[in-house]
Amino acid sequence: MTGLAAPPKRRTGLLIWLIVSQLLAVGSLWIWAVVAGLSVMAFDSGQSRAAWTFVLTIWAYPLFPLLMAIGAWVAFAFRKNRLAAVLTGLTFAPPVLLYLCGSIADLIGT
Repeated sequence: MTGLAAPPKRRTGLLIWLIVSQLLAVGSLWIWAVVAGLSVMAFDSGQSRAAWTFVLTIWAYPLFPLLMAIGAWVAFAFRKNRLAAVLTGLTFAPPVLLYLCGSIADLIGT
């Protein structure tokens, strides 16, 4: 008797999600470029630990989507579909969370 291998799962939906979410992450880098340029205004009132922390955090942002995208494609290659979907969703999560926090703060009135 020969053992039949199970047919591979169709992963086209996941592949489309990987591509779309990473295009959104690239789109967020356009906004990041403007914010990174303006972030140096944190030093207008002089150098401080808070200003350096703010600027370095802003400038380090592109590492986050890059690492999440690499992790997502590696997980996709190893057929860890759920992990790949979560990691690729995290590539554009910080701008979405920032927008939500700003919207909630605006609604509250702070």
